[in-house]
Amino acid sequence: MMGTHEYHLDPRNDSILIYINGKLIPRTEAKVSVFDSGFLLGDGVWEGIRLHNGHLVFLEEHLNRLYDGAKAMEINIGKSPEELTQAVYQTTEANGMESGVHIRLIVSRGLKSTPYQHPSANVGGPTIVIIPEYKAADETVSEKGIRLGTVSILRGTADSQDPRINSLSKFNCIAACIEADKAGVDEALMLDVHGHVSTCNSTNFFMVKNSQVWTSTGEYCLNGVTRGKIIQLCQENNIPVFQKNFLPQDVHEAEECFVTGTFAGVIPVIEVDGHVLSHGERGPFAERLQKLYHNHIKTLYSSQNK
Repeated sequence: MMGTHEYHLDPRNDSILIYINGKLIPRTEAKVSVFDSGFLLGDGVWEGIRLHNGHLVFLEEHLNRLYDGAKAMEINIGKSPEELTQAVYQTTEANGMESGVHIRLIVSRGLKSTPYQHPSANVGGPTIVIIPEYKAADETVSEKGIRLGTVSILRGTADSQDPRINSLSKFNCIAACIEADKAGVDEALMLDVHGHVSTCNSTNFFMVKNSQVWTSTGEYCLNGVTRGKIIQLCQENNIPVFQKNFLPQDVHEAEECFVTGTFAGVIPVIEVDGHVLSHGERGPFAERLQKLYHNHIKTLYSSQNK
């Protein structure tokens, strides 16, 4: 069950070239060392970026988050944002890619001399991997929506493992995902340590009440790029939007809900904890914001703007 990340299989992905530390390597031969910090410890940061009409969508926001996360974890990426951008474009161009592409950009702390968590055990610089894949989202999900279930796994505080950093250490989200899957729903709705609704395991959460769009304060969720764009589009189009604390009970009584993400875009939620929302159909706010978001990307990244 993949929910928001349902996509159409594309045979072209069998022969893609993957960037590993400056080299472009065929998919079947692409490997990192068993002594890599990312493999041993989940010690690194990553971004998911889309390619549309030859443009890397919202690249500045994604790179800002990547470098902020690396700084917080005291990882030296070893490249400037401009050099990293060039590496991503080098990868997509080598694969002849223009649109319908999802890129996973990964930076780990690099090789270890021995399996040990202390950075003093690292030798050399970071490991940089760029995986570009043809991934067209399943549009039926955008129309028919998904089902959520509140899980027992909480989003932690910044002084335990900062949930706002997009690190390779994803066990918190994976545990929530597994619990949701066992409950037979598509995605987990996660609460913060105070019992307020925070986020989902792989997307950001929004609800509509009294014709207002609500989302969490952002203190306990990933600083989603698409989340930020949806908040911006609401503000620009006279849609009342609030970042605030609210409870699962508020969600159960909502007029409609939806989730957002780089790959997902805007996905309607038709059910939460068995409570059917918007008559089990995509709600008007989700549909309008889907169109606004689509047009925003189309305007910014048209083929004429290359």
